[in-house]
Amino acid sequence: MIRPKHPLVAVLASLLACTPQPAAHHAAPSAPVADGSPYRVQVGDILTLRLYTAPELNEDIAVRPDGRITTTLVQSLPAAGRTPDEIAADLRQVYAHELKDPALTVEVKSPSPCRIYVAGEVVSPGELDTQGPNLTLMQAVARAGGLRTDGDQDHVLILRHGPADTPIVLAADYRGASSGTVPEADIRLAPFDVVYVPRTGIGQAYIWFNQHFQQFVPVSWGFSYNVNPVVNNKP
Repeated sequence: MIRPKHPLVAVLASLLACTPQPAAHHAAPSAPVADGSPYRVQVGDILTLRLYTAPELNEDIAVRPDGRITTTLVQSLPAAGRTPDEIAADLRQVYAHELKDPALTVEVKSPSPCRIYVAGEVVSPGELDTQGPNLTLMQAVARAGGLRTDGDQDHVLILRHGPADTPIVLAADYRGASSGTVPEADIRLAPFDVVYVPRTGIGQAYIWFNQHFQQFVPVSWGFSYNVNPVVNNKP
């Protein structure tokens, strides 16, 4: 029979069982970025406008924070979320008022880095910048140094801004992704997603215990073992 000297283990277990878990939508991957789909311009991208019949109008254009661009002949044109070809088609219509049969193209000179944020119980929380395809859930956590020992794999959250900048909380199956049992759970993140790894209930309980008791009262973490108890002085 095993008897702990202190009731701490039972206290921590009960606190873990009572820890509330957040309600959230199940996470779905962001829009595909590496499946052959045309690239869609993002805020912060640098575009190059080339006019083959009027090279003096060639210029580099930054996509403004409002998602629009300004050129020599265009005051404001929507760009974010659109393909370079779609932007070029609109510019041709405008430039046709000044130039005869304008032959122009729009290219992405410098894509804006995709920014992902990882917070909570990871080794190196912070901002992650990447070029090219957006990071997946596991890639982002790996870039942040991995989970700490008290990171809760079962309740990882993704905070995302949806339409009209409405915040959405998504529940990610990090354990399923990392174990390989649910490989599709390793979703590709969207720009500006925040991956949050909460502390386990047992970790929260330990912090509470440390703040209120352990720093004042020394505790022995040992256990006493009585494998073959003696009854009436007989083994």
